[in-house]
Amino acid sequence: MLKKLFLSFSLAQQNIRSRLFHTLLSILGIVIGVGALVTVLSLIDGMEKFAQEQITKTTNLTSILLQTDTYKRENKLRIKKESYDYLTYEQLPELTAALSHPTKSYMEVVQTSEVKLSDNGKNIVASTSGISAYHPKYTGLATGKMFTKADVEARNKVAFVNYAFAQLANAGDSTAPVIGKSVELGPNTLKIQGILKDDGVEAPVVYYPISILAEADLKENPPRVIIDAENVEQVPVIKSEIEDWLKQKYKKDSSDFAVISNEFRIDQASKAFLLFRVVMGLIVGISVIVGGIGVMNVLLISVTERTVEIGVRKALGAKKRDILMQFLAESISVSLFGSILGLLLGILATLGIVPIINAVADVEFAAAYTLNTFFIIAIIAVIIGVVFGTYPATRAAKLDPVDAIRRE
Repeated sequence: MLKKLFLSFSLAQQNIRSRLFHTLLSILGIVIGVGALVTVLSLIDGMEKFAQEQITKTTNLTSILLQTDTYKRENKLRIKKESYDYLTYEQLPELTAALSHPTKSYMEVVQTSEVKLSDNGKNIVASTSGISAYHPKYTGLATGKMFTKADVEARNKVAFVNYAFAQLANAGDSTAPVIGKSVELGPNTLKIQGILKDDGVEAPVVYYPISILAEADLKENPPRVIIDAENVEQVPVIKSEIEDWLKQKYKKDSSDFAVISNEFRIDQASKAFLLFRVVMGLIVGISVIVGGIGVMNVLLISVTERTVEIGVRKALGAKKRDILMQFLAESISVSLFGSILGLLLGILATLGIVPIINAVADVEFAAAYTLNTFFIIAIIAVIIGVVFGTYPATRAAKLDPVDAIRRE
């Protein structure tokens, strides 16, 4: 069987070479269709890669957010709950210990408050953030020091501020004099001991240990916990473990909490591009079908031209399946040849289109050539060869050897 198959493809190559110009004209539709398909798929793959890079830059995909849901839904309306559970700083180590993968976690309570400078009585409206020791938003210190985990556990009333707060406190002068000053935040007087580097944030921010907040403050504004996994692959597992811990800890009341991760953004983008890829593929696929009709046409002509040859072969003992296999091999070879040329045409087209896109859109965009694209092209070549070669091959196989030999 393999020997016959090899012989069929060898004869197909000889027939293609003997009618090369005619074959090139017949596969022009396939070349253009496959070239357009390769261009579209490569550009879409590049767009998907570009979108994922942008999402990754703007969204921390390894972070899991755990926060109290203070609202409930009734009669298709949202209404604030009268009571709800919330996490405290003392519960954070218990939660992280229940996770199977190493993580970095921190807790924060963010609100807008009016703070007062103790030395001159100046009031500053600022974002006040009660946090635990670790925090990824730190941009590094310009001067002074941050409070430590020991300060949080000891409930020390210390703080550090961002560059914008220091500038407001000193009316735009040097930030250094802010170190050592005190600010009044509600019932607490906090001593400033550090200033962050300028990170471009214009809003003033005061950071202080979350542990100094009273229970009433936490109930009014429940803290949220951000847990950072080491990689994206660990996020679903850690998220599930957090949900299990909440169910064990709060039993039926675990519904008071929402556990949110960001990996769904990548999934959403992938689904959107998959839909776009399918739609554009179907549209461009019309050109491929037209090319397949061209292949069928050239094979029908070949059957007519080689009627006597077919008759002689059948008279010498060739069976119907041998003739069928020969013409299908020729059809697949022609389709594969056209697909390879179309693949090269598509790659050249993307190399010319990408610089135009970068110049017009002013982005760093690049087409992506994936194994899926090449696999699709190979499958298309085989399908075209089989589908559009079956009728000519069947017609050749059904020829009567006596009538075929008599035909001039």
